[in-house]
Parts: sequence; C-alpha cells; structure tokens
Amino acid sequence: MPDQSLIYHLAIVGLGSVQEYLALHVLLCLVPAFFLAGAIASLFSKESVLRFFGNETPKYISYPVAAVSGCLLAVCSCTVLPLFAGIYRRGAGIGPATTFLFSAPAINILAIVYTAKILGYDLGVARAVIAIILSIAIGLTMAAVFERHREKKEGIKNFGEERHAHSAYLFLLLLAILIVPEILTEWILLLAVETVLVIITVFLSFNWFRKEELKDWMAETWFLVKQIAPLLLLGVFFAGIMVELLPAEYVAAVVGGASFGASFIASVAAALMYFSTLTEVPIISALTELGMGRGPALAMLLAGPALSLPNMIVISRIMGAKKTSLYIALIVAVASIAGFIFGLYFV
Repeated sequence: MPDQSLIYHLAIVGLGSVQEYLALHVLLCLVPAFFLAGAIASLFSKESVLRFFGNETPKYISYPVAAVSGCLLAVCSCTVLPLFAGIYRRGAGIGPATTFLFSAPAINILAIVYTAKILGYDLGVARAVIAIILSIAIGLTMAAVFERHREKKEGIKNFGEERHAHSAYLFLLLLAILIVPEILTEWILLLAVETVLVIITVFLSFNWFRKEELKDWMAETWFLVKQIAPLLLLGVFFAGIMVELLPAEYVAAVVGGASFGASFIASVAAALMYFSTLTEVPIISALTELGMGRGPALAMLLAGPALSLPNMIVISRIMGAKKTSLYIALIVAVASIAGFIFGLYFV
C-alpha cells in the first residue's frame, strides 16, 4: 500500500497549487475570459462564418476564414468535432475543413488569453499566429492530395440572420477588461479603470441587446464555466503533484533545450494525450518549471488541442482512415518544426 503520509503530502501540494492559481488568475483572467467566450458563442452568427467553407468559395477567402474563425466561434477541442463533421458533410472542401479543425481549438479566445497569462505573451502570440499559418499549410496539403478528383459538392448556405454590429463593440470592451491588468500595475488606478469599463459594458449591454440575447449570453458563459472550470482546477491540482514527483533532470533530458528531437517527442506525447480545454496550459507550465524548453512547449501547445486518441477515432469516422492518417502525420510534423524553429530563434 502507498505511504499515507506521502499521499497526504501530495494532496497538500496539489491543493496549494490550486489555491495559488485561484489567487493569481481567476478574477482578472478567467472570469472576463469566460464572459468574452460566452458572448462570442451566443451573440455571433456561426452560420455567417461557416458559409465561407464551401467548395465554390475562392481559396483566398475560404482558407483565411477557416484559419481565424475559431476565435470568432469560440470552439474548444471537444466542440470543434461536431462543427467539423457538420461543415464537412454539408459541402466544405477537405482543405478548409481541416484548416478549421486544426486552427480552431488552438486560437480559442480562452486558450490564447490563458496561455499568454500563464506561459508568457511570446508563447501566447506564437500559439495563435503559428496555428493560423500552419493550419492553412495543412489544409492546402490535404486538398492537394485528396481533392484532385473530388466529386462536386453542394456549397454551404447561410441560414439565420446576421447579428447586429453591437456584438463587435461588446467584444472590444470585454477584450479591454482583459488587457488592462497587463498595462496598469498600480492597483488603485487598475481598480478604477476596470470598474469604469465593467460599468460601461453592463450599461451598454442592457441597451444594445434584447433580454433573450442577454439570457443566452449568461447561459453560454455558465455552460463554459461548468464544462471547463472543474477540469481546469483538476489539471492545476495534478500539475502541482507532477512538479513534486517528476525528476527535473528527466524532463530536461527528454524535452529540454531546443532540439528537433525534443519538439518531436513533445508533439507525439501531446497527440497521444487527452487535454480538456485549457488543461494543457497548467500541465505545460509545470513541465517548463522542470526544464522543458520553450520550443517543445510550443510544439505541445500546437499538437495537444488538435489531437488525442478519442479525437483521432472520431475524425477517422468522419473522413476515413487514409485522410486521417495524413492529417495526424502533418500535425505532428508541423508542430515539431514550429517548436524547433521557435526554440532556436524566438527565445
């Protein structure tokens, strides 16, 4: 039987990590980020974005839209799968569909904000920008291999009404609430500015949106909190235990430094693991404390949300084993290369 004193000690360490996390990151990071993600999910028209994925849409439109729409649709690694299945079966080309499938979870607004806050703005920005660029490369490769003799599919049509322009202004206000704590360090000034921004946001929201829209926004925000927060805290708890148990020299030997091999190992490990939304961040943060290099950390951030064993099974059912195999190989390859380059030149 395991030593009870060791179990008690590890539990205390894990709870200490959770306590530190709650004190540092919840009020000024996750709370506004959840409201922002909820607003995007409820007040932006998904159909107006997804209609650009059809085969009849020019590539210079469909691929960029597919690459950046994850930010607008607020999808995570779990919600991207039904969306991907829907757009692929409704007529999206394999190229834009796989571009969306790879990019969307990586540039989820929650994921970007949380990555930047915890792991640094260099990794946060790199995660978003590189995911967008590589997703287009993956999509174009998939299209070049599999769409040369494709059947003509019916294009995706737009259903539903466009949301009003106030959604964009609300997005900017909520984004300002998130960014201000990174600019202002004086607590009194920070509190004053944040209070004013929150009051303005609440006031304008009640003037801009109908009661039903506000209810949808709050319901979507609460859904995201219930879905993500418990798993996130669990990830923080086990990340704290991992730091206590895992030998730092072992981590440094396997994924330390900036070698291609370290980034490749990080990519493969991330592809085989299952990361619930945002849980990859505290786990990677713990690994960096133990000696993981910044390049392998980026490789894991790129491959982790895009792949997992359950994810691979679902994708293979949607587009077949041959396409799925190439898609997996491309993700591991581009994540490894991106991590290697980032580790060499941007650290």
